[in-house]
Amino acid sequence: MPTYISSRDLKDVFPNLDEFDTKKPVYGWVVDSGSRYVSHDAGLVTQLFVDGKDLGASQSAKTDVDVNDEWYYDESVDAVYYYNDTNNPEDLLMEAGEDFATLKTRVMKDASNYVDSKLDATLPREQFLLKDGTYDYLIRRLTGLVAAYFLVKGKDPTSEIADALFEEAQMHIQDLNSGQAKLSFQNTGDASKGIVRKISVAGSLNIVDTRGNYRGSYDRLKVIVTTGGAIGTAKYSVYAKDEDALKNNLVVQTEVINGDYQELAGGLQIRFQGSADASTATSNDEWEIEVMGLYEETDNPAIRSVKMTRKDFRQFYKV
Repeated sequence: MPTYISSRDLKDVFPNLDEFDTKKPVYGWVVDSGSRYVSHDAGLVTQLFVDGKDLGASQSAKTDVDVNDEWYYDESVDAVYYYNDTNNPEDLLMEAGEDFATLKTRVMKDASNYVDSKLDATLPREQFLLKDGTYDYLIRRLTGLVAAYFLVKGKDPTSEIADALFEEAQMHIQDLNSGQAKLSFQNTGDASKGIVRKISVAGSLNIVDTRGNYRGSYDRLKVIVTTGGAIGTAKYSVYAKDEDALKNNLVVQTEVINGDYQELAGGLQIRFQGSADASTATSNDEWEIEVMGLYEETDNPAIRSVKMTRKDFRQFYKV
């Protein structure tokens, strides 16, 4: 299964993430022999850190701990050994635990698996992936909430913060499973009117509205300004798909922008507008308009249907 989020996504969902690093301080260091120190009753130590530095793999026995920054944990006596011929570990920040980056990677994977197990099996997982290589925002937020919950709960089982994170996650799971929340790949009732995205826009004229319904099946239309200027001067062209590729067929060529609804493609029109009458478009300003056909199946319609059957019960009961 894929991991739906990155560390950046997790940080965006839960900015206080770093406060929940699970490393714990190790105290009570005394000399064991020479420059080898020992801390008794340390608790399980799977990784040792000095001033935030990961000391790497443990030695095989305490007798092997004879070079600076080597260490060993003896589970039979619950003691951790550390070698340093320069500094007393009591004067250093000694910590035990899992590397935080490694911990986050594991928790993000676990959260992704959890989300996948809770979402309805009819939701196509392969379509969660967007064309830019990231996953749908709602999937990333949901997974981030679950991952943050795992981290916080692991450090403080009674945390109200963890409960709030999980409550929001449960809400998103319910909305996705019931169809009340829409993912990017899902076709909605108004998808035939187009979704306008800015690709590269430097001017102050923008596409502010569409009108009509797309009569094809699917396309990503390219609208580009060919001549800069104000309304009445600026010109635009439109590229639609052909048999070879998207945005490959010139369907509207150097049309003057007049501020009214103007031709786009497939039965759709667009309208340009700026914040002022003097607003201008810049040459090579570009938009993408993603459209689905008017008669394509809707994934999460606002109006749902249920099959009902009328039956004459008089055939079963005599009156």
